[in-house]
Amino acid sequence: MSAQTEIHAPSPAAPPGERAENTAPRIVPVRRTGQWAAAVVVLLLLAGALVSVVRNGAFQWGVVGDHLTTGPVLRGLGLTLWLTGLVMVLGFALGTLLAVFRLSGNRVLQAVSWGYIWLFRSTPILVQLLFWFNIGALYPQILGVSTVNLLGPVAVAVIGLTLHDAAYAAEVVRGGILSVERGQLEAAQSLGLGPWRRLRRIVLPQAMRSIVPPAGNMLIGTLKGTSIVSVIAVQDLLYSVQLVYHRTYEVITLLLVATLWYVAVTSLLSIGQYYVERHYARGSAGAR
Repeated sequence: MSAQTEIHAPSPAAPPGERAENTAPRIVPVRRTGQWAAAVVVLLLLAGALVSVVRNGAFQWGVVGDHLTTGPVLRGLGLTLWLTGLVMVLGFALGTLLAVFRLSGNRVLQAVSWGYIWLFRSTPILVQLLFWFNIGALYPQILGVSTVNLLGPVAVAVIGLTLHDAAYAAEVVRGGILSVERGQLEAAQSLGLGPWRRLRRIVLPQAMRSIVPPAGNMLIGTLKGTSIVSVIAVQDLLYSVQLVYHRTYEVITLLLVATLWYVAVTSLLSIGQYYVERHYARGSAGAR
């Protein structure tokens, strides 16, 4: 506790029977005038900005409310949520496999995993999506099936986002596995557990404490990152509002509709992440 201490020496003329508390140091709390002043200024600025946004007629909040639950917007939101969930599941499944390869004693598997992660983390996601969207120029047919009919915009979005997210998920999982104490693995080996059982029963449950926080951030990033699939005409949330404002020319209004939905879903995911983190932190020193 930060405080200023004033120590008063006893007077030489004080009688010997004077009480001892007169000579005890007096605690004087530190005045935080600057902190309170800064807090008031920040609150006033935030209040002013909020009032400006609410009272500014150019935002057209009534129109925003009318479009918020329309059919096209809700269908776009549904596709965004479906795409986010599917990509996260597939991305972490592939990422876990890549992490295991990276940590294995097989040099070939290590090299393949390292090369995959290096390649997909080095290439912008937009470039990857456009590459897969035009894969028919390189391979017109795969197993006798035309790639034009095989890979539609949604399939391209799933493939591109999954392969991209898997590279980051692999590093998240690898970091979580490395956070498990070596003694846990040695104890599992002494019990005669095989490599896969050690991974599934011993390593991953403990590694989840380190995996969940960055995985939650990845989930939120993937939710927002799905908006990039609008460039290949996938009718996600952003593309749906774009179709509307191309017809009504209410660009800012429709972008606010998309923004509010992204903020709402992200907030719910953040709440869920908090409870998942607390679940896996049980018994640890940092549990809340």
